[in-house]
Amino acid sequence: MIAGLLLAAGAGRRMGQPKALVRGEDGVPWVCRSAQVLLDGGCQPVLAVLGAAADEAQAELPDPVTAVIAPDWAEGMGASLRAGLSALAGIPATAVLISLVDTPGVNPAIVHRLREAAGEDETVLLRADYGTGPAHPVLIGHAHWAEAARVATGDQGARELLTGDGVRLIPCADLGDGADIDHPQAGIDTRNE
Repeated sequence: MIAGLLLAAGAGRRMGQPKALVRGEDGVPWVCRSAQVLLDGGCQPVLAVLGAAADEAQAELPDPVTAVIAPDWAEGMGASLRAGLSALAGIPATAVLISLVDTPGVNPAIVHRLREAAGEDETVLLRADYGTGPAHPVLIGHAHWAEAARVATGDQGARELLTGDGVRLIPCADLGDGADIDHPQAGIDTRNE
């Protein structure tokens, strides 16, 4: 079993609103779409870490996604990752696939490819690669969860762990794009309706 963890707690200052509530061209909030991608990619269970506008974001989550509120979310991605990993304690997953709410080009096929590459290896460390080097989502085997939580500080997340030896890059450029969207752009409705 590979769990899914969606990091969606940030305030989105550069975006002008929490990214969880940004709506794509289809009108679906990113938090809903991103959580559904993890579900459709075969992750179970799926948890979404929320912070800024948590009540509104939680109302947009599809079933059976579980909301995890990160009380210290304003500290950065590291706080969200720690909250998510803590919530996964006791869940018998071999690994966790971690995705970001602001990567709308990630799709279920990418999630599935990373899951397939992981197999049942609890020591695996994987990152998607769209032809430009390490990107998201990432997959962290259960054996590394404690270390991931330890190094998760500020906006670095588990970068220290995921840049070391033993990290495999999984080619995904043929499936989609993991671009991190930080600013409003054409085709994105930044009005919270």
